[in-house]
Formats: sequence, C-alpha cells, structure tokens
Amino acid sequence: MGMLSIINARVVTMRAHGSAHTHTGARHGAAMNELGVIESGHVCMRDGVITAVASGRPNSLAGEVIDAGGRVCMPALIDCHTHLCFAGDRWNEWEQLRAGRSYESILAAGGGIMSTVGATRQASVATLAQDLADRLRMLAYLGVGSVEVKSGYGLDWPSEIKMLTAIAQAAQQTPQHVLATCLGGHAIPADNAAWPEQFAAHIAELARQFPGVAVDAFCERSALSVEQCRQIFVQAKKFNVPRRLHTDQFNSIGGVEMAIECGATTVDHLEAANENSIAALAKSKTIAVLLPCSVYALGGSYARGRSMIDQGAAVAVASNANPGSAPTIDLRFAMHLAVRHCGFSPSEALTAATWNAACALGIETQVGSLNVGKRADAIVLEERDERALAHGFSGPPPRHIVLAGKLINDRH
Repeated sequence: MGMLSIINARVVTMRAHGSAHTHTGARHGAAMNELGVIESGHVCMRDGVITAVASGRPNSLAGEVIDAGGRVCMPALIDCHTHLCFAGDRWNEWEQLRAGRSYESILAAGGGIMSTVGATRQASVATLAQDLADRLRMLAYLGVGSVEVKSGYGLDWPSEIKMLTAIAQAAQQTPQHVLATCLGGHAIPADNAAWPEQFAAHIAELARQFPGVAVDAFCERSALSVEQCRQIFVQAKKFNVPRRLHTDQFNSIGGVEMAIECGATTVDHLEAANENSIAALAKSKTIAVLLPCSVYALGGSYARGRSMIDQGAAVAVASNANPGSAPTIDLRFAMHLAVRHCGFSPSEALTAATWNAACALGIETQVGSLNVGKRADAIVLEERDERALAHGFSGPPPRHIVLAGKLINDRH
C-alpha cells in the first residue's frame, strides 16, 4: 500500500485527554467532550496502519503527501447502526406517510418491515451483495470508514443466512471495515408466530457459522415482547454472542432494563425512554445508540440525549439507514440532528460518531481514534473547525478520504 502522510492539519485525534492508549472504553458523560486536538500536526501511515500522530511536521516525508492547509483531519466516521442490506423500495409508503398515515398503521396493514421482507426473501445473494456494495461505496465517499450492517429482512432462517452471506460478500468489495449483525428478532412474520422462539434456537448455529456476529431484536409493542427478546439474549449469552437491542422507539415497555440485565452492548433508538430507563442506562456499561434520522422522517419526539449524557451515560449516534423509517445514508445529518434536537454539543456528536460508535461495535482497538498502530482510516474536512461537521448540514463531503491507508478520493 505504501506510505501516506497528512501534514499541516488541525488533528482531531479523538484520544482521551492526556492518553496515547488505543483503548480506554466508551466515553461517558462529560468525557464525551474530549477530542484530543493537536492544533497543527501530522498523521503518517504505512501499509494501511498509522505510524505517527504528532504536532508540527514529520522529520522526513516519503510517499504520498497531503497538505491539509490547516483543515481538520480526524478519524473516519463510524456508522454503528444500519439496515443497508435489503431488496426493493418503499417509496409508495412514503407517499402514504406524507398523506397522514402513521408508520405503525402501515406496519399493521402488512407494509413497513414486512414489505421489505417479501422483496428480500425473493432476491438472490448476488443481488443483495451488489446492491449493498453500491450503498457502502456511497457511504465511503461521505467519510464513513466502518459500517455495521444488519440482517433482519428475512425472518426465516434460510433468508437470514442469505443476508449474512450477502453482507460478507459485499464487505470484500469495499475498503471499509464492515461488521454484520443478525437482526433475526426484527419482527414477527404474519405467517409464523413462533419465529422469535425459532430464532433463539438457531443462535448456536449462528455462532458456529458466523463467529463474532452480534444478535439484535426489536423490543416493542408492535414487534417482540420483553420476554421474547430475553429468550434470544439468554441463548446469545450462552454462546458468547454480542447482544444489541432496538427498544423504546415508540413505547417504553422494559426493554432497556432487560438489555442491561442481560449484558447488552447497546440499546438503540430510545425516543420513548423514561427517566427510570435513562437512570439505569447511565449507571451501566451499555451504550445508548440514538437514531434521530427516524424521528426526522416519521415525526415524534427526539431521544433525550442531553439528559443521558448529563446523567453519565455513554452515547453513540448512527444513521439507521433503511428503506422504511430512515431513507438516508448520511451519518453527518444524524450528527447534526443530535446537536439540533437531542441537546448534544458538537464535540459530543463527534465522539458519538467515532470513538463511542467504535466501542458500540467492539472495534475501538482498531478504529475510532487516530493512534499509532491503528487502521489508517482518516478524513480531511473542507473546514478548519470541526464544529462545522455537526452544526452544518447538507455540506460537502470530506476533501480527502483515506481508508486502510489508501486515498479513495481527492477534492484538492
């Protein structure tokens, strides 16, 4: 891959204050404002790995050199919650939403998730993989270096395996770091009320076929119950499979407390989380993943991110990219909404979409900050002030994007 250096940059390392270590755990509360800024510095890379992060200019330069001209250099963004593997589209449902129908009423009528399930069940692995690879490419050019992609539009075992296989194939076609999550508990299909229990019984097989893949479920009145999700988590814990949970999107029914009790890595959505749930989350190691693009699209109340952070929780932000409730691929817009509507500071939003997002996926020793020895994923913004990334919206993509040590674009 060779050598590449970024010089004359405002380097936002995302390292904890005074720390050169690659792993200190997710940042909670006030620590989310720590950006580890080097006012004028450089980042050097070799063979896809960061070899130097320091102030001033490097002693010597070899290979490709990018002069940032004082612009911000920071870790590539990390989208820790997406549904980018799917077939078909739901634009007709968006017309229904704009005409006044609720998302839950569309779901109850057989639309929503189940519409995409039907199309995805019929699609081939090759089609799913190619469509996903195309979407990942678009994310890469927005500066997203690591992406979580969920299954969950299969809702039978062969279709879930097909989706996970497609995700693995698409991951081979991109320089991004792609992680799969098995969202077998996304919904209960109308043709199989026993699916949640069947999915739980398949987790041992999942752990054998796809080691390292996390398990996810949707705990909601219109989806799986707390007890059904608990059964899935008990099985996942037995086989050392990471656990994540969609919960409290529309109703607070006890999903947060159950997830914490079962050692979930994350609880995602939380728009309807109550004070007791937020307090429990703040005392736990479980990371809150907020998905404000869904609220922007569907309406409703935004998650109380300010309260979560002030009480000491660790919070991440993700796009929730999907065809039905967040038709966007732009994590930057989710960061903007977190500042505009969830009470984040710009620094907290940057942490939420880099370091804490990496911790949510268990990859913080590889990405999420600019540290020697880590994967060489970095972006150079057009701006010289990192606050522009969160306060602004619909702005230009990064000026330079480096993934695994390779420059994939150049707007110079």
